[in-house]
Amino acid sequence: MTEAAELPPAPEVAREVFGDRFGDAVRYAELLAEAGVQRGLIGPREVPRLWERHLLNCAVLSEVVPEGVTVCDVGSGAGLPGIPLALVREDLKITLLEPLLRRTNFLTEVVELLGLDHVTVARGRAEEVMGSMPPVHVVTARAVAPLDRLATWGIPLLRPYGEMLALKGDTAEEELKSASTALSKLGAVGTSILHVGEGVVDPLSTVVRVEVGESPGGVRFAAKRAKAARTSRTRRRR
Repeated sequence: MTEAAELPPAPEVAREVFGDRFGDAVRYAELLAEAGVQRGLIGPREVPRLWERHLLNCAVLSEVVPEGVTVCDVGSGAGLPGIPLALVREDLKITLLEPLLRRTNFLTEVVELLGLDHVTVARGRAEEVMGSMPPVHVVTARAVAPLDRLATWGIPLLRPYGEMLALKGDTAEEELKSASTALSKLGAVGTSILHVGEGVVDPLSTVVRVEVGESPGGVRFAAKRAKAARTSRTRRRR
């Protein structure tokens, strides 16, 4: 039996969630089940639960993303949550940021195959692209790192008054408590735990929202951002 044969049919609710892009969502699920497994981007045991645990779990993040904003999906991996989000929200401008070449190659292939013109793939670590990549309204992430470490990478990429939306599991509340001091130093002005996907996924998807003020990343990253901007301007003049 091939890996593709293990992929279950899409649940009926997926048609409602992905709408006109349902066919593209099916193709993406097939790519994850085939090339994604072959290239080590997801484990073969994840194939039977790709729809509920991965595609739908990520697509419902759209419930809390504002309209028409720029998004950076940090540590995008196989494209989760960035690609499901892109499939349901063509009003967004999304950058899939991933440091590993084999993953960015996969992401580029998926974006081109599905015709996601509002999605860009960028190779690099979050701390490397700060200053060279325009700040975004929203940073998304899933299964990248504990919240305190993730915030160190993600928050400095935000515009003033932006927000980070991290898909988390049962540890969300505990992570948020332990990261409170770090978040404050990084310029966070508000945090909350949201549950999304009513009628779509069970259990509901858990999202940690971190809102920032006028200095995303705090004082240390403000100086680093300014230095990166000066370097970028100097390179453009040459």
